[in-house]
Parts: sequence; structure tokens; C-alpha cells
Amino acid sequence: MVLLSGGLDSATAAAVARREGFALYCLSFSYGQRHDCEVDAARRVAADLGAIRHLVLAVDLAAFGGSSLTDTTLDVPRNRPLDGPDEIPVTYVPARNLVFISLAASWAEALGARDIFLGVNALDYSGYPDCRPDFIAVLEQAVNLGTKLGVEYPDTPWFRLRAPLIDLTKAEIIRLGTALGVNYSLTRSCYDPRPGGRPCGACDSCRLRAAGFAAAGLPDPLGSDGVWG
Repeated sequence: MVLLSGGLDSATAAAVARREGFALYCLSFSYGQRHDCEVDAARRVAADLGAIRHLVLAVDLAAFGGSSLTDTTLDVPRNRPLDGPDEIPVTYVPARNLVFISLAASWAEALGARDIFLGVNALDYSGYPDCRPDFIAVLEQAVNLGTKLGVEYPDTPWFRLRAPLIDLTKAEIIRLGTALGVNYSLTRSCYDPRPGGRPCGACDSCRLRAAGFAAAGLPDPLGSDGVWG
């Protein structure tokens, strides 16, 4: 099971799962995000990686609001200092990873799958609390405590939340994915894309992506001007 957003991190996590010999079942969400072009990107990535099945689940987090990714009356921050104060930006979607991982665990249990791969990262990221290692560890315990398969295998936890990128820099993630054959031209990262899905180049996600490719010494296949080839 892979939580696949359509961005470069989750695409790389899926490629790691494939390298380990897993058959891929990919789960994406249409949750009312303003950057819904990432859902089409997830479809392309899943197909390119040979997923057995790719499910796009509709979950209307926009009904709750509280984030500039789901509420278009709020502005997506641009050119924010990425090494500035340790604050959680308005692009944080309340409890998003908690919701998504819970739903992934539900589908994984229905399939009898054990390993749930996540593209979360705790180094080059925007400071979201649901990307931290302690959150992933505690949630893995909760998933095993609250499921039938988890209860039936108390000594060896059935479910494993796998976050292979959590301690990697963005450059290290890109180098890893490149070595594993990830086609990054299929991915999308922008929080506030222009018409047609072109990246804005100024949001946190665009800037982290650009800095990652630069540090990796590799060109971004989407291009520095937001025009992909």
C-alpha cells in the first residue's frame, strides 16, 4: 500500500517499495485541494510504476477549511523563508495525514496488506507536525491496536508504516528516485498552480523542489520556468 500524492516524495517512496519486491496498491485523495492537478499526476506515476491498482478516494476536507490548500479565500504563502522561525504555515491541512493513513490502513486490512509506504519527510519540508517520526511511530501502534489483523498478531505487529524518506534531504530523495528510475516529469509539487497546472515557482513546495534538484546537481524535468517537457 502506497499513499501517493503525485509529488516527488511519494513517487520515490513507491519506487522504494517496488525495489523491495512489493506489488503496489496506490491510494490517492481528491480532498478539495486547490492543487488538484496532483491527482492526475498520481495517476500517471502509478501507471508508470506498474501499480496493480490505483484508487482515488474523494474525501471533502474543504468542508472543514482551516488551510490555504482547501480554502481559496486564504492565500498560499510565497517566498516564505524556509529556514526561518519554526512555525506551522497556513498550508497545513488539519490532521490530513492522520485521516489519510487511517483510510490507507482500512484498505490495507481489506486486502491483507501489511506494509503502508509514506512519502513523509522531516528534513526538507514545511514544518507539518504530521510528518515527524514520533507521529508515525505512535500512529503505527494505534493502527495495530484498532484493527482485527493487528489484534490477531499482537507479538509481531501486522501493520508497518514505512517512511523510507523521513531522514533524507530533498536532494538525497531526488538522487535515490533517479537511481530507481522515477520519472519526475510525471510528478507535480506546486501548492498553487497556474492555469494548466504550471507550477508557481514561489510556494514552499516549489522552492523546496527547486532547491532539492539544485543540490542534487540535476535538472528538474519540469524546468525552472515552470514549463515541463
